[in-house]
Amino acid sequence: MSAPTTGNGVGDNAAPITAPVDPLFLAAPRVSTFHGKQPLTNASGFFFERDDRLFLVTSRHVVIDEDTQHFPDRLEIELHLDASNLTRSTGFSMLLYDDGEAVWHQGRDSGGEIDVAVIELDRSALPTESVIRAFSPAHMSTNFDEVHPGASLLVVGFPLGFHDALHHLPVLRHAVIASPYGIRFQGNGYFLTDARTHRGTSGAAVVMRDASPEAQTAALPWKLLGVHSSRMDMGDRDLVLDESLGLNCAWYADILLTLTEPRESDAED
Repeated sequence: MSAPTTGNGVGDNAAPITAPVDPLFLAAPRVSTFHGKQPLTNASGFFFERDDRLFLVTSRHVVIDEDTQHFPDRLEIELHLDASNLTRSTGFSMLLYDDGEAVWHQGRDSGGEIDVAVIELDRSALPTESVIRAFSPAHMSTNFDEVHPGASLLVVGFPLGFHDALHHLPVLRHAVIASPYGIRFQGNGYFLTDARTHRGTSGAAVVMRDASPEAQTAALPWKLLGVHSSRMDMGDRDLVLDESLGLNCAWYADILLTLTEPRESDAED
């Protein structure tokens, strides 16, 4: 996460670019957290859909973080309204609590809390002209062997809140796999990436280009490997003599299958 900034960083005479954009940029909205009207932090997220249900995925510590006393009560995401004119956008606000109950889903496993949260979006409440691209279970890699050590990845997000403020688009950071994909690093539900990241990237999608997309993934030809959480560091590092490792934790994307399972109340309805 990062603190919100003001200003769009572009000149008043900047002309919008209407060239086609890779759908990956339309799958990752900017996330802002608030307590009432008070802005708190900026973060990253992405859309995920399953069985006609649409979700926003981000880091759990974006919606609540007891260690830093971060307790927002709502999120706001930025939605594009015109695929041919990316300067048109609107903010969409969602409450994080309903009658005191958290609306997001989070999980844990044998290694402890998982730093991923999902919030279901009411499609009927979204602007009818919203331009959204979403990952799905079909985008997840089921063959660990196809993700090789050192494989080239992208992290799609908003480092320090930085983005193309005119066209409302995220930026990409290059990363590589830094631990064996498919193995839980030190028993935790994440793998490591080697990338330069910053606050504000929390909740970003970690993806790899799909060279042979199937029909159901052709509109968004990227494999969803993980959810970026935080930088990895050593507790005994000398902060003066030793540089940061430059490694990051990315939770395996398959946690989304658990967090988006239909609830019993949904099945009854």
